[in-house]
Amino acid sequence: MTREGGHRRAAGTARLYAAVAAGGFRRFATYGTATAAGVFTNTVFGFIVAYTYIALWEQRPGLGGYDQAQALTFVWVSQSLLAAGALIGGGFQEEMQERIRTGDIAVDLYRPADLQMWWLAADLGRAAFQLLGRGVVPLAAGALAFRLALPAAPGRWLLFLLSVLLGLVVSFALRYLLGLCAFWLLDGSGINMVATLVSIFFSGMLLPLTVFPGGFGEVVRMLPWSAMLQVPLDVLMGTHAGAGGTARALGFQAVWAGALLGAGRLAQAAATRKVVVQGG
Repeated sequence: MTREGGHRRAAGTARLYAAVAAGGFRRFATYGTATAAGVFTNTVFGFIVAYTYIALWEQRPGLGGYDQAQALTFVWVSQSLLAAGALIGGGFQEEMQERIRTGDIAVDLYRPADLQMWWLAADLGRAAFQLLGRGVVPLAAGALAFRLALPAAPGRWLLFLLSVLLGLVVSFALRYLLGLCAFWLLDGSGINMVATLVSIFFSGMLLPLTVFPGGFGEVVRMLPWSAMLQVPLDVLMGTHAGAGGTARALGFQAVWAGALLGAGRLAQAAATRKVVVQGG
């Protein structure tokens, strides 16, 4: 293949995945009522958690290395990221597991596209809509009601968006492994439930991971779930030591993203060699 032919093929592949991502965005944009309900839920839950944090930080100022404004920022930005990162469900893995169970995954495997990249593109499209549809309003409500430690520098927001993107890839890679489990498990609901509980606890959704003491805190901050929420929040608030600290935080996310995507490739290869369809 000539270099020009290779460029055309790469451009065509990029257009394909861009179309898949756009389709994922449009698919979730059709659920207006569900989106409005999600915005309401995130906002109400944000107020509940915010007042809980206020009470906690009044008793323990500087808890976890955050002042009260930073703690409240953690609450509201977390609420804006929950749906995008599918931290409490709502991702593609259940659909993928059902397609494996019924045998429809065979259609996916015959597509002229890589299975993992197809699902990644679709999930990023979904996440983009959730960031806009369910992320902006709760954050705006929190900023109007409380004093938040949001940065003024545009560069900090760009670094935050990069960190969010890496966190979304880490989230996808973990959920892709969950989806592939259906090749070996009769029912994925149990492992999905456990994965959700682990995500809630180890991502920082309940409390910032910096609150956890000693060696346990060091361990949980090195797990991939911290890359999904804790790291983007710290990048936004600039809690890392200078540019070097931010670069290490982004590198941490990139390493986990690469490792988990690689694990997904290996699991996919093993699963497609097996090609055993549950119940079919």
